[in-house]
Parts: sequence; structure tokens; C-alpha cells
Amino acid sequence: VQLQASGGGLVQAGGSLRLSCAASGRTVSTANMAWFRQAPGKEREFVAACTWNGAVTRYADSVKGRFAISRDNAKNTVYLQMNSLKPEDTAVYYCAATDEGGRYAYWGQGTLVTVFS
Repeated sequence: VQLQASGGGLVQAGGSLRLSCAASGRTVSTANMAWFRQAPGKEREFVAACTWNGAVTRYADSVKGRFAISRDNAKNTVYLQMNSLKPEDTAVYYCAATDEGGRYAYWGQGTLVTVFS
């Protein structure tokens, strides 16, 4: 499975961005998908996840109510809608997919989000 993240950019605080993660190689329609992020000088942290059908979602407390994860299995793509962005959301965002064992074994290359005040 190859994951390609896109949609990052430079945005003013309070603005919005939508990240996309397109999978190729094989379908990820049965995989749980997630977004993680890594800010400069910090460890990678969990942001959001959804089950294979998008029915169950989970968010980090820091983004709850502002970010929304969704997926379109027909397009083999997962999205992260980010609203009310804050400077502390600045990071490289990575998408990930689980393997048959439920581990996040597949990772995209990351897309940079920079929020300025």
C-alpha cells in the first residue's frame, strides 16, 4: 500500500484546510485510517482515526470539535477537514493505514501545514 498525502499549505489562524490521503497499490477499504502529526522538535502524535467504514471516529482532545476525519472508499481516499486552525496546529501531517493485524503499518510521506497568527 502506498499513501500519498496532500493539501497542506500556509494558512492564517482561524482558517481552514482539507488534507487528502490517496491510497494505491491495494484497496484500504477494510483498513482503519488515521492522521498523525509531528511539530518541529516534538514527537509524532495522534490526531484522528476512523474505522474501515467511517462509522467510528476518534480524535485527540486538542483537535476535537475543530477537525473531522472522513473517507471515501470508492476513491480509496481519507480526508482531514481542519477548521479554526491555530498556530499550534503547525506540523507535518501524516496519514496511516492499518494492516491485517490492526497495526498502523503503512504511512504516507507527510504534508506540511503552517498556521500563522
